[in-house]
Amino acid sequence: MHGMVNRPFVLLNAAISADGKLAPANRSYVPFGSRRDQEHLLELRATADAVMSGARTVDSFAVNLGPGAAKYRRLRVRRGLAEYNLRVVVSGAGTIDPEAEIFRHCFSPIIILTTGRITPARLGRLRAVADDVRIFGREKLNLAAALRWLAKKWGVRRLLCEGGGELNAALFQAGLVDEVHLTVCPLIFGGRNSPTLAGGEGVKLLARASQLRLASLKRVGGEVFLTYRRSPPGQPIREPT
Repeated sequence: MHGMVNRPFVLLNAAISADGKLAPANRSYVPFGSRRDQEHLLELRATADAVMSGARTVDSFAVNLGPGAAKYRRLRVRRGLAEYNLRVVVSGAGTIDPEAEIFRHCFSPIIILTTGRITPARLGRLRAVADDVRIFGREKLNLAAALRWLAKKWGVRRLLCEGGGELNAALFQAGLVDEVHLTVCPLIFGGRNSPTLAGGEGVKLLARASQLRLASLKRVGGEVFLTYRRSPPGQPIREPT
C-alpha cells in the first residue's frame, strides 16, 4: 500500500511520438510502438494488481487489458499476484459501449468508475456487463476516493494506468501518479488536436506543474524507454535500487 494515504502505488505507461502525442490528429489510436514496447507494456502489467484505462481507449481499440501470454501469467503467480489482473475502466458519464471488446473476455473482474452524470439507462446497461459499477463524485470523478476504494475493496496495491490523456491529466492533477513509464518513438504526428500524454485544461503556472525525476533511461533500436518517479516539492525521492 502506498504510504499512509491507503491508496495503490500508481504507475502510468504510454508510448508517445517524439512530439509527445498519443495518437494522430484523427484521435484514432493505432499501436505505433515496437514489439519491444508491447513486451514492456505486458511486463508492467505483470507487476500490477489492476490495469486502468479511460472509456475512449476501451471503446476505440480492441483492448482487453489482460495480462497476455502464459509466461506473463506465470510471472504474476510467482510474484504472489492473481494470475489475471483486475480491470478498471474510467468514464465520467458512463458512455462506454456495452459491446466493447473488453466485455467479451471474462477472465477477471471489470470495474467501472463513473460519476453522478451517468444516466439510469447507461448504469443498467453497464451493470449487466461489468462486475461492479461505482459512482465517485457528482460531476467530476473523485479519483482519490476511487483509488482508496480499490485498495480497500479489491486489495489493489499497484495500479497501472494506460491512458488516455484526459485520465492521465486527472491523475496528475490529483497528485496520484507515483511513476511514469514512457516509450518515445521516432515519429512526429503534429496536429493541435492530437491527444497528448496529459490532456485536460493543464496548469497555468509553472510552479503547479507535476514534478518528476528521471529514474532510468534505455535505448532499444530507435526508441527510448524512460522511467520517471514523482518528485514532490521539498521531498527528495529515493534513488531506484
